[in-house]
Amino acid sequence: MKTFNSIFVLICIFVLSGCNDKKKNVPVIDVVADTTAVDSTVYGRCGDGTAMHTLELVTDKGDTIVYTLEGFDTCADVQGGLFVGDRIAVIGERVEGLNEDMFAKKIINLTSLLGQWSSLDKQFEIIEGGTVVSSTGEPKPYTEWKIINGKLVLSSDTFDIYSLGPDSLYLENDNGIYGYKRMQKGKTNVKSVRMNN
Repeated sequence: MKTFNSIFVLICIFVLSGCNDKKKNVPVIDVVADTTAVDSTVYGRCGDGTAMHTLELVTDKGDTIVYTLEGFDTCADVQGGLFVGDRIAVIGERVEGLNEDMFAKKIINLTSLLGQWSSLDKQFEIIEGGTVVSSTGEPKPYTEWKIINGKLVLSSDTFDIYSLGPDSLYLENDNGIYGYKRMQKGKTNVKSVRMNN
């Protein structure tokens, strides 16, 4: 019994000495996440040397880069077509075995992206220079756009361009795929006519 009491008293001393109100001075480390992504996109105009399997890009800096559009087991993801003189954004990479040619992983025709787009609940115009004008009374309208690493950023929403055609735009993110049709300049849709009446 004497051993039990001694052990009990010893445990109580350890518990009481561990439960004091002293707080250790732990330095606070402020970790700031780097939210600025490095953009690997190259911007320029589609050059005269563009053909079925190659893209000639005349960059904004005046350099000329030739990209191949076909790899060993893949083809470039071209959105909006390749038309000489159109402004385009290219995500490229070096592929071993392609004679040191650059492979165009993704190409976005920025000239084709510009214009008025509408869906059942959104209507907006993508304007050169990074501006978006929304025509409806949306609670969170798009106000700006940019391409970063092959993705379209509309205000705070980031999308992958699933498909960009002459009259349709499909944007994809984690929530799904959103479809838009191109509106002709000067035309209004039925929804905006009803809102004005």
